[in-house]
Parts: sequence; C-alpha cells; structure tokens
Amino acid sequence: MQGEKFTNTTYTVKAILGLIEAREIAIPEIQRPFVWRATQVRDLMDSLYKGYPTGYLILWKNPNVKLKDGTISSGKKVVIDGQQRITALMTAVAGQKVMNKNFEETRIKIAFNPFAALSNDNDAEIFAVQTPAHLKSKNWIPDIAEIFKPEFSSFNFILKYCKDNPEIDCDTLSHVIDKLRSIQNIQMGIIELSDTLDIDVVTDIFIRINSKGTALSQGDFVMSKMAADEKYGGNTLRKIVDYFSHLAVSPNHYEKIAAHDTSFAATPYLQKLAWLKDDTETVYDPGYDDVIRVAFMSEIKRAKLANLVQMLAGRDFETREFKESIIEQTYKSMYDGVLNVISQHNFTQFMITLRSAGFISKKLVNSVMAIDFAYTVFLILQKSKEVPVAEIKRIVQKWYVLSVLTGRYSSSPESAFATDIRLIRERGVVAVLKDIEAAQLSDNFWNIGLVQNLETTSTTNPVFQVYLASQIFFKDVSLLSANVPVSELITLGGDIHHIFPKKFLIEHGVDKSKYNQEGNYAYLDRPVNESIGKKAPKNYFGSALQQCKTKQAIVGSIIDVTELHHNLSVNCIPADVFSMGIGDYDRFLEERRQLMAEKIHKYYEAL
Repeated sequence: MQGEKFTNTTYTVKAILGLIEAREIAIPEIQRPFVWRATQVRDLMDSLYKGYPTGYLILWKNPNVKLKDGTISSGKKVVIDGQQRITALMTAVAGQKVMNKNFEETRIKIAFNPFAALSNDNDAEIFAVQTPAHLKSKNWIPDIAEIFKPEFSSFNFILKYCKDNPEIDCDTLSHVIDKLRSIQNIQMGIIELSDTLDIDVVTDIFIRINSKGTALSQGDFVMSKMAADEKYGGNTLRKIVDYFSHLAVSPNHYEKIAAHDTSFAATPYLQKLAWLKDDTETVYDPGYDDVIRVAFMSEIKRAKLANLVQMLAGRDFETREFKESIIEQTYKSMYDGVLNVISQHNFTQFMITLRSAGFISKKLVNSVMAIDFAYTVFLILQKSKEVPVAEIKRIVQKWYVLSVLTGRYSSSPESAFATDIRLIRERGVVAVLKDIEAAQLSDNFWNIGLVQNLETTSTTNPVFQVYLASQIFFKDVSLLSANVPVSELITLGGDIHHIFPKKFLIEHGVDKSKYNQEGNYAYLDRPVNESIGKKAPKNYFGSALQQCKTKQAIVGSIIDVTELHHNLSVNCIPADVFSMGIGDYDRFLEERRQLMAEKIHKYYEAL
C-alpha cells in the first residue's frame, strides 16, 4: 500500500542466500570481521532445525533512481539488522569463508549427529562446531555445508552412512537428512523499510523493533549504503574506510588484508594505506565513523550523516526528488574527502599539530569528537589556503583546546558540528574562531568558570587533561624533580600523587570525595612519591627546602632554592606550602585551582 513505512514478509533461507549471491542484498559485513563466536553459529543452526524463532532481518530498500538512459534502477536492499545471522548462514550452510577479527579467511564448519537427532534426550548435542574428532567419527556428519550443495546425492550419502553405521535404519536416516536439508526452506521474517524513509525515521524504527533498543550509529548506515553501490565505487570506498580504521589499530594486519582481498589489492588504494604498516600513533585512531564524518565535513561542508545517507541515495534537498547526478557527485566528493583523511602527509602533520600542543598520550584525550572537528579544520585550511601554512598549526591547536575546555562537542556533537561547519562555509575558519573566542572565553570564564570546572575528582576531566597538556607544552619538570619532565611520566607511567597525601588526609578524617580532588593531584616520579609517604606537606616540602642548604637530596632531587621555587610555580603549588598543615587543606585547593586555571589561560594564549 502506498505510503507504508515498511512491509512485513518472509523469505526462505535459500532465497536469502540467493539474493546475496545475486548482489540484490548488500551486506557490509561480508568484507568486515565476523564477530560471532563459532558456538553462536552452531546455536543458530540448532534453532533453525528445531523450528525455534531466530528474529527478524531488517532490510532497507535503496530508492529507485532515474538513470542516464531514462530507465529506473531497482534499488538494492541494504541489511540494517541481521548481518551476523546472514553471514553465519553463508559460512555454515553455503560453505563460504568469512574473515575473522585478525583478517584471516576461515570457514566455520558445523557438524551434525543424526543419532542425537533421533534421540529422545533433549540435551543431546545435535550440532557442534567441527573438531578433528568429528572428522574421524563415523556417527557425525563433519560439515553440514556438504549436505546443502546442489550436487548432493541423498541416495548415495544414505547408502554410505548406513554401511558405516549398520545400527541405524536407512529410512529413518532419510527422514533426518530431509529435515536437515529443509533448513534452507525455513521462512525467516523480513521487515523491508520503504525507500522513501529518511535516515532518522529508519533509526527510530530500528530502535522500536529491536528489543534491546540498541541504536545503530549513522556511520553504520553510511557504510551500508556504500556497500550497496557498485556503479560509483561505493563498495570500494567502504573498504578504504574500513581497512584504514582497522590498520590504524592493527598495523600488522596489512599483509593479511592484501592476501585476503586480492581485488582490493589490485586497486591503487591498498598502497595508499601501506604507510600504516609502520604506524605507531595511538593518540588518535579514527574509527570508520570518524573517517566518514571528517571526510564529509571537510569536503562537502555538511555535518549530519543523515544528510550524507540521503545524498548517497540521490536526494535533492530542494526538490525532494532523487537524482542520479547527486549520487555521482556525492561519491566523487567522498572519495576526495576520504583520500585526504587517510593521506599519510595530512594525518602525520595533523598529529604533529596535536602533539606539539601537549596532547602526546591517549590519557589526555577525552573527546574524539573534538579531535574529529580539529582534523576537519586542519583539512579545510590545507585546501582553502585561507591562511599561510605556518599559521594552520596554531589555529587548529586553538580550536581543539577551546572546544575541549568549553565542552563544545560533548553534548549533541552533530548539531554543534552542523552549526560550526555552516559558519565556516559562510565566513571562513579564522573569523568563526574569533567569534567563538569572544563569546565564550571571557574573563569570567578564565577566572571563575575554569576554576569551578577543576573542582572534581576525575583525572579524565577534560580541563585537567588540558592542564597536563599545558605542562607538556611548557616542558615542565615534575614536582620536586630536577630532571624528570611531566611528559615522560605521562607516557611511561608515572604516579598521580596526592599533594596532601591520601593517608594523611584519611587519618585526619577527610572523606574520599574531598581528598580525591584535581587540585590535589600532580604527576610524580615514583621514588619521590615513595619518599613522601603520608607526611604533611609542610614536613616534606620543608625537607625539600632544607636539602637546598645541606645539598643532600632526601625528598626529590632539587638542591637549589631558586630551582625549587620555580618547580613549585610550574606545578601550580602555592608559595606558602612550606607551612601548610591539615587546617590549610581547603585554602590549598582553592589557591591551586586558581593557579592551574591561570596556567591554562597562559597556555592558550601561547598557542
């Protein structure tokens, strides 16, 4: 009926596998790692054999689009939910190889025991994941895929099996084999979503149908749409995105991907990923959502991935019609955008930009969304020539730090992206940055708001992470150390020290929420931390001051009074800490937060 959002129908297992083979159903997961355990594949076969429900598959029709020759394309069906079940059927029933998480091709072979099928024991194991024992057993059929081959001869198989197992009746076995083969005739429920639905509606329908209410990411929808396209190379583009994201995390899998996907290896795109073989970057390992988002924003100057899905389907936002030309142009632009994102030069230069601002460790990154937009800004400036090349680093650093300090992309990030990318499209990066600074970085922000934002217990608070980045940027030496930089402790695993020691505060009745305060945290070299123990600040800082006279290091390694005062200053320690006891703790926290906020302000201005 016209106007329906979806239709509810059934396909046989055989029909589903046939549609996939004919490429009428697009499954992105075919080339992506199969995440189900082998036992889950076994359980699916068991459920089908016993007639148990296996859940609905959700397909989304691609819109019918007018082609250049005037004909109307019949859109493919994209799998929205059920990819793992379908892939399980493909390996267990159709006998196809799947790719595991290590990008190794493998078959999941499921064995079948006719004797167990005939048993009255409900706990008898009818299906099992194939082991060497199943290959040696006369009772087990070691691979059910053999039973489903078109050339399978039921007559010959039964004769041989009964000869090997004379205790079984051939007629009875024939019924068992027929029941096993009837799995391919089992009807699976299919929900086909209309090609007229927007991505937001599709997402909502998915959430309502899914019993757990687990929402797909809009990046998943984009990947599905690209996988369905062969005309403009969307399926190849999806692989570029997917393999880049995987290699960013697992560089050692490059050769496995090359061996597994020979068709992709024959394109120039695998070579464009070859630099990742030697990649050691861990601060920013973009997932496929990130790659798609950055490419879309930097190249097409839009932010909402729902719009990208619609553009890949040919949606004209003004006329609300579907046009082939829009599909073609969108894929061309996305190819350009993705290749810019994965470029070794671009990615390396961006990471140098981020690292030189002090963000040298994943420990200092709270918002990947903020990095996504910073990379977007970097790519836009690289291409637009809006500012001299030498200025790009500074502007990108400021944009990133500002967005982290203000939580610009922490809530409803896509909406914030959309606003910022629209403004950039209209006015340019520099003008927009100045406006944001004027609106958000007031004196009240630096002197009051930032101080208040440091009044937390978490070491992953973005503001505290920026404070640590500022110490790295200024090449600060860690507290009470003459030569151990903060950067080394962060990358090599130094200790977070309570300046007013935790045990000292506990002994004086201070509760956890009070002694675990960012204003009470500092990175310390472990030997220094151990020498402090649970001493009061006035005692161990007093010892540090005294050793500047004796030149005998007891607490830390500083033996010069000027150097000691400088060390306290760069670590934002109040100057009168030498006399502080338990009664000064609240004042200490207030003063140190103020000093930390001032250091962050100085750092931002220095970028």
